Amino acid sequence: MSSNLLSVPLHQQFGFLLLLGLAVACVSWTVTNEEILREPRDFCKDKSENCTPLYLRKFYYLFTCEYCFSHYVAALFLVLTEFKMLCVGWRGYVISEFALVWIANIYMGVFNRLRLEIKHENLNIAEQAKGDGQS
Repeated sequence: MSSNLLSVPLHQQFGFLLLLGLAVACVSWTVTNEEILREPRDFCKDKSENCTPLYLRKFYYLFTCEYCFSHYVAALFLVLTEFKMLCVGWRGYVISEFALVWIANIYMGVFNRLRLEIKHENLNIAEQAKGDGQS
């Protein structure tokens, strides 16, 4: 085994990745989609579309896109937890950054799909109830 490889078993690294991905997804989704932060997000959306300097437009855009924002949230969580995958040192951080973003975005995609299905089902129920009431 090379001295550059992490001594933590792979299944343990993967389990930690899945759990940390939940936290990253939760923070990223809340900031970029939930009602509680709608006003700051609307401000950022307006700035991302109307600021003259390109760097300001891109900066404000980060707070409106869950994929973009998840990179920064993942980096913050990696600093806080010192989580590394496969390799010791900076290589482990780079691998874990991209793996963590990928896992978090899978969680957010599944959550978004579930919310859409629930909304669709609620609309169908409301239509049926409306149709039953008119008969």
